[in-house]
Amino acid sequence: MSTLLEPEDIVQLAPTGFYIALRIGFAFPMEEVNELPPEWVEHYTNQRFMLFDPVIRWAYSNAGTCRWSELPLDDPKRILAQAQTFGLRYGVIVSVFDGNADGQRSFGSFVRADREFTDLEVKLLRAFLNRRHTEMAPPTNLTRAELEALGMVKDGRRLKEIAHELSVSEGAVKQRLKNAKLKLGAKTGTHAAAMASQYGLI
Repeated sequence: MSTLLEPEDIVQLAPTGFYIALRIGFAFPMEEVNELPPEWVEHYTNQRFMLFDPVIRWAYSNAGTCRWSELPLDDPKRILAQAQTFGLRYGVIVSVFDGNADGQRSFGSFVRADREFTDLEVKLLRAFLNRRHTEMAPPTNLTRAELEALGMVKDGRRLKEIAHELSVSEGAVKQRLKNAKLKLGAKTGTHAAAMASQYGLI
């Protein structure tokens, strides 16, 4: 296996399932992938385990990696013991926080049924999550004019209104939105505005 993991490699490393949350802001991640067994997800949700889950608690207060079996936190609801009955026996939590000003962190929980993760596998998963966290960072090359136009799109303004308010041509507004879409990797102006808002840029 390559030392640079791709998303499809995660399934091989964590055949029982995994959960990845990228760039968690105040409440929600920018991207979320939940490949844990559906029966466990339903049980976990119905029991409202998230606030008590030692894995999640560790992820929010640490950066680095920790095997589930080595978690130093109490588990009063016996969540990890219950997880085992669903085949989630061996897990590792990876949490990434790079000290960014907006406090966004990313974490991933990876699970196997057959054995503990090796040190190399843990290292690969950490490198993968670090890379994805960095890839999801907000772009720093948007101009003030582009952000201004995106802010107006977010507010529901039409192209003609934006042009009038900024005292520029509609063509100039279109160019600013086109540039912003390219920098953000967005499909439409509305999508770009939503992304910029999610990043806290507007």
